[in-house]
Amino acid sequence: MADIFDVIADGTRREILQLLLARSADGQTGTSVSHIVHELGVSQPTVSKHLKVLREASLVSVREEGQHRYYSLSPAPLDEVDDWLVPFLVDDEVEDDFLASAAAAALPDSAAHAAEVVGRAAASAKHAVASAFKKLPGR
Repeated sequence: MADIFDVIADGTRREILQLLLARSADGQTGTSVSHIVHELGVSQPTVSKHLKVLREASLVSVREEGQHRYYSLSPAPLDEVDDWLVPFLVDDEVEDDFLASAAAAALPDSAAHAAEVVGRAAASAKHAVASAFKKLPGR
């Protein structure tokens, strides 16, 4: 199986993932190949090739209805990217405070996992807000 970073390195695959994410956020339970072709403006064989790579990386799931296939985002494999990226986004001072407090209070495994998930979400949100502010006019 391809390394997750190799899989998402391709711009067309990232566009497919973004489209599936947007459709999922809109309540869609799957997106047809023809819809992806139409939205991205690329050929059907190109889309099928990229969907195969995404499927092999477990980033998309497929549901078959007759002759049609409907693809949905499966973001779990992106946790590896998140795990690698978040340390670059976390403020050193905040991280040092967190590590000190974590060392002082040994948490049960379930609480430690929950804290890790919340910490990742907070770091991602911090990055998203900082990026949004940088894009504002006049900045």
